[in-house]
Amino acid sequence: MAQTPPGHRQTESLGAGKAIAVLTSGGDAQGMNAAVRAVVRVGIYTGAKVYFVHEGYQGLVDGGDNIKEATWESVSMMLQLGGTVIGSARCQDFRTREGRLKAARNLVKRRITNLCVIGGDGSLTGADTFRAEWSSLLAELVKVGGITAEEAKKSSHLNIVGMVGSIDNDFCGTDMTIGTDSALHRIMEIVDAITTTAQSHQRTFVLEVMGRHCGYLALITALACGADWVFIPESPPEDDWEDHLCRRLTETRVGGSRLNIIIVAEGAIDKHGKAITSDDIKTLVVKRLGYDTRVTILGHVQRGGTPSAFDRILGSRMGVEAVMALLEGNPDTPACVVSLSGNQAVRLPLMECVQVTKDVTTAMNEGRFEDALKLRGRSFQNNWNVYKLLAHIRPPSTKSGYTLAVLNVGAPAAGMNAAVRSTVRIGLIHGHRMLAVHDGFEGLAYGKVEEFSWERVGSWTGLGGSKLGTKRTLPKKYFEEISTNITNFGIHGLIIIGGFEAFTGSLELMEGRAKYEELCIPLCIIPATVSNNVPGSDFSIGADTALNTITMTCDRIKQSAAGTKRRVFIIETMGGFCGYLATMAGLAGGADAAYIYEEHFNIHDLQVNVEHLTEKMKTTVKRGLVLRNERCNENYTTDFIYNLYSEEGKGIFDCRKNVLGHMQQGGTPTPFDRNFGTKMGAKAVAWITGKIKECSRHGRIFANTADSACLLGMRKRSLVFQPITELKEQTDFEHRIPKEQWWLKLRPILKILAKYNIELDTSEKAHLEHITQKRISLESNI
Repeated sequence: MAQTPPGHRQTESLGAGKAIAVLTSGGDAQGMNAAVRAVVRVGIYTGAKVYFVHEGYQGLVDGGDNIKEATWESVSMMLQLGGTVIGSARCQDFRTREGRLKAARNLVKRRITNLCVIGGDGSLTGADTFRAEWSSLLAELVKVGGITAEEAKKSSHLNIVGMVGSIDNDFCGTDMTIGTDSALHRIMEIVDAITTTAQSHQRTFVLEVMGRHCGYLALITALACGADWVFIPESPPEDDWEDHLCRRLTETRVGGSRLNIIIVAEGAIDKHGKAITSDDIKTLVVKRLGYDTRVTILGHVQRGGTPSAFDRILGSRMGVEAVMALLEGNPDTPACVVSLSGNQAVRLPLMECVQVTKDVTTAMNEGRFEDALKLRGRSFQNNWNVYKLLAHIRPPSTKSGYTLAVLNVGAPAAGMNAAVRSTVRIGLIHGHRMLAVHDGFEGLAYGKVEEFSWERVGSWTGLGGSKLGTKRTLPKKYFEEISTNITNFGIHGLIIIGGFEAFTGSLELMEGRAKYEELCIPLCIIPATVSNNVPGSDFSIGADTALNTITMTCDRIKQSAAGTKRRVFIIETMGGFCGYLATMAGLAGGADAAYIYEEHFNIHDLQVNVEHLTEKMKTTVKRGLVLRNERCNENYTTDFIYNLYSEEGKGIFDCRKNVLGHMQQGGTPTPFDRNFGTKMGAKAVAWITGKIKECSRHGRIFANTADSACLLGMRKRSLVFQPITELKEQTDFEHRIPKEQWWLKLRPILKILAKYNIELDTSEKAHLEHITQKRISLESNI
C-alpha cells in the first residue's frame, strides 16, 4: 500500500526471533486495553511473538495458562472496553525472591526476553528490580536445575519498558497517565448532573474524588466546573482556611449563584498533615452558614466506563513506542518508561521517574509543599496557578483604565464558553473593563457590545456551543463601522476566540490598520474549532469534544454490527478539508481505513481496502469500520464509497452508511476542552495586558507591529504566541488548513493496527531523555 521510505529500517523484521510479554498490574485504568492491543499488533507486525500475561505479576509467577500467546484477532473489540481485559492483581509472591525465580523460569522456558509492564509506580519499580536481579536469578535457576545453561545463555538479559496506567496522574515524568482523561470524563458527567439538582435547591455540594497522594483529578475538576474551592494534598490551605472558605461561599451566594461546589481529593490534608475530610467540610458549612449541604464520594465509578478518545489514542501511541523501545533495547539500555510530554512521546529512564515520584511524597511528608508542587512538573503548576487566580483573587478596586473586548468567530465549538469565562474573569482581576461582543465581527460592526461582570459568566464552563453567538462573517466590509465602535466603546485590545475565520479575519484587521488607525490595537486569537485546522496550534478548543462524540458513535455502530456479522460501516465526519477528526477517530475507534484530503487516494487504494476487508471477513472479526472526511475527495463521495463497497462486498459483507453532521459540534465540552479553554483565556489576557502597556503612548494605544497581533497555540510541548503574519506562510488558504500537520505522522499507526503491511516511520523515534534535565529546562521556560 505504500513504498518503504528511503533510509528507513525495515520495521517488519525488527522483532524476528524475539518474544514480548505484556502485563497490566496494580489498579486498573481505562485505556489499558488500547495499550495492550497496540503492543500485540505492533509486536506481531514486527515479526515478534507476543504473549499475554493474565492477572499481572501473579500470572507471571504462576505461569501455565496465565501466559498465552496472543493473536491478531485476540485483541479485537478491546479498544472500547474499560478496565483491563487480561486482568490485574496485587501480587505478594512477586515481592519475594522465590516468586521472582518462578517468574524468571516461566519467561525463560518461553524464550521471552522483553517485558512490557502497564501499571503504576509500584508495578514499574517491581519490573526494574526483576531486571536488576535477572542474571543472578538465571544463575540460581541453572544451579538448581530449573533451566539449562543453554536456555540461560539464550535469555541472558531482560528488556523492560513501562507505560503508566493510573487514573490519578501521579507519576512524574509524564503529562498524562493512561486512564486520567477517562476518569475526568466520569467525574465531569457526575458534576454536571449534580449541578442541575443543586441549582434547583440552592445547595452546597462537597465532592470527593480519588487521589490519595496526588491532587490532579481534584484540581482539573475544580478548573473544569468552576468550583468555589478545592483541597489537594500538594498544597494544603492556610491555617484560617475555615474563615476564608465560608467567606468565599457567602460571596458566591450574594453574587446570585444558587449553588456552591467544593472539590476534595481523598488525600487532602492541612498544613500540619491532619486529614481534611468531606464530612469535616460539610459540618463546617452547615454549622457556620446553615447551607443545605450534601456530600458525594465518587469512589470506583471513576475507574469505570468506556475509555475516552484521548486515552485510546494515548494507549495506542504508547504501545507502539513501547514495542520499538523493547526491540531496540540492549543490555546497556536502562529500563525506560514511555511518557507524554506536551504532544510528544518521549522515553525516560524508569527509575529516575520513580525517584522523582517518591521525592514528591517525601516533600509532602516533610511539609515542603512548594517543593512538592515544583516536582509535580510545569503542567501541574500552571493548572494550580490558573485555579488560584480564578478562585481566590477578587477584582481590585483600582482599575487599570484599559478595556478589553472578547468575541467568538466562526462555527460554534464546545469549550468556547469556558474560554470566554476565563478571559472575562482574568481580565477583571487585572483591573480591566471587560466587554463581550455578540455575533462575532458583525456584532462588533453593529454595536452588539455588552459590559460583563464577574457573575455574568458564572456557570459557563460546562455549557456547549457559544453563549455570545458566533458568525463566520469577515470584518473587511465593516471596517468603517468596526473602527467607529472601537472608538465609541474605548476598546484597547481584542481577544478573538474562533476557527479559521478568526485567523483570516484577524489578518484582514491587520491589513486595515494602514487605513484605519483605530484598528491599531493588540489582538490575540485563541483557536476554537472542531476541525482543528487553525495554523500555529496542534490543538483547537472543541476538537476533543467532537472527537469523543464521533468515537462514542463508532462504538455504538460497531456494537450493532456485533450481532449481525459481516457488516461494514461507512461514516462521514466533519472537518472541511482537514482530516484530523477522521484520522484520530479512526485510531480511537479501530477503523480499517480513514480517507482524508491530505493523503491522496485513488481507485486502486479503494480496491485494496475492499480486498483487505474481504480477507478480514474470513477471520473471527467479521465487521469493518471506514471513516471518510467530508471534503477528502469531490468525486469519491460518501455515497460513491458506500456503493463501491456494497457492490464489491456482495455475498461477503453488506454495508451501512452514516453521516454524523452537526452533532459533532454540539454537546457539553469534555474536561480537556474546558481546561484548555480556561488556560488559554488566562494566558491570552496576561499577554494582551503586557502588549497594551508596551504600545501605550501618552494615554493612547498604537499597535502596528507584527508581534502586536498573535495567535496563542499549543506547539509540541508548550503554549506559544506567534505573530499571525508569520503564520501566513504556513497556511494553505484555498483548503483552509496548515501546510504541515503533526497528526499525519500517526496515520501509519492506524494502518498497521488495521493489519496493513506498510512501513512504520521511525525517523522521529523518541530518544531517551533525562527527567532531571528536562525538569530544569522546563522550569526555566515558565
